[in-house]
Amino acid sequence: MSTETILILGGSFAGMSAAHYALMHIIPQLPKKDGITYNVTVVNPSKDFYWRIAGPRVIASKELMPYNKLFYPIEPAFAYAKDKFTFVQGKATHVDSAGQTVSVESVSGEQKNIPYAALVIATGFSTPTPLFTQTTDRAALEATYDAFHTQLKHAKTVVIGGAGPVGVEAAGEISEFLNGKPGFMASAPKNPKAKVTVISAEKKMLPVLRESISKQAEKFLKRVGADVVYNTKVVSATKASEAEDAKTTVQLSDGKTIEADIYIDATGTRPNTNFLPKEWLDNRNRVSCNAKTLRVEAAGPRVYVVGDCGSYTRGGVMDQYDAIPVAMTNLRTDLVAHLSGQTPGPDRHYEANLKEQQLVPIGSSKGVGAANGMALPSVMVWGIKGRDYLIGMLVEGHMNGKTYEKEGKWKPQPVVAAGQLGTSRG
Repeated sequence: MSTETILILGGSFAGMSAAHYALMHIIPQLPKKDGITYNVTVVNPSKDFYWRIAGPRVIASKELMPYNKLFYPIEPAFAYAKDKFTFVQGKATHVDSAGQTVSVESVSGEQKNIPYAALVIATGFSTPTPLFTQTTDRAALEATYDAFHTQLKHAKTVVIGGAGPVGVEAAGEISEFLNGKPGFMASAPKNPKAKVTVISAEKKMLPVLRESISKQAEKFLKRVGADVVYNTKVVSATKASEAEDAKTTVQLSDGKTIEADIYIDATGTRPNTNFLPKEWLDNRNRVSCNAKTLRVEAAGPRVYVVGDCGSYTRGGVMDQYDAIPVAMTNLRTDLVAHLSGQTPGPDRHYEANLKEQQLVPIGSSKGVGAANGMALPSVMVWGIKGRDYLIGMLVEGHMNGKTYEKEGKWKPQPVVAAGQLGTSRG
């Protein structure tokens, strides 16, 4: 008896989605052969899925966002297919594309090699601050939050480097928590407890959104006691000592410095790809792939990438609803051809949705954003995302796989001969 494994590296949004899709729409359609079984294996450093979307609220207070709304056990989500699903708590350390195996280090330090028939890279990203990244397990991240909450209670100055959605959301949540909700028609708190400053490297915040929406975000931030500094970068942030209450000196590109009780680095993300061969990566260390089929062509046959670590995407959870069906349909096409010896069928193609689209809550009652190129009123941003950071709307469907119960219609693309467009099939 042998087992053909669809191996998925990563158990966050993209990895979970890929696993459900594989179990629902790939395994049932693979050739039935005597002595061969099929399996979907997910490798992830934590046994719990982390709802990172809500990170900006939980860093302000676990009363506002309880920990039990952030973490969800991965294995029970696949109980419907437990005989075809395997979970490995650990992290990938090396990929042997020639031998089609991945080396994995378990949480106990044990090394094991996992063979694959098809490989999906969905390792996501890490953030400069540990506040928005789950690198090990739930207990470690909860401890990080607990320590931060202790500091925050006494903070008088908070500096946030970076004015993307996470930086802006964090500024709104922290400012409201420390300074209180704004009064009716008030432009700023009368007696703010803390001064919160957002450092934006550009002339506006929220790069994906238009300037008028960014300006509205600034107004909402000012109402809870947060200021924004534009066209300025954080050059360095140096903590005076290892003590939890030690101050941090933030050096800015304009020559000024700010002494902060708390500094939060929200300057971007770093793809979790350091275990992969350099020739698989682009100049931003993302996994380079065919932008239409999402195959990682440098990696040999039946290797795909989904999620924020891929070169094809500008990022975001919503983009994965377009990408997952593409990558996994093409995986199925290639795997069926490999197992049956037949010619691969037509490709499914990914089309990026580049319309202005982003929702940014600011505190517990305001927000800015756009959907499909249309600016949304604050109350709508609050209603969709600001109430609970999409937990009520998306968690259940994401965890149990119902989001991908139906494949959806798609128009087959003609098969391209290997080498014609650098396409690797097999």
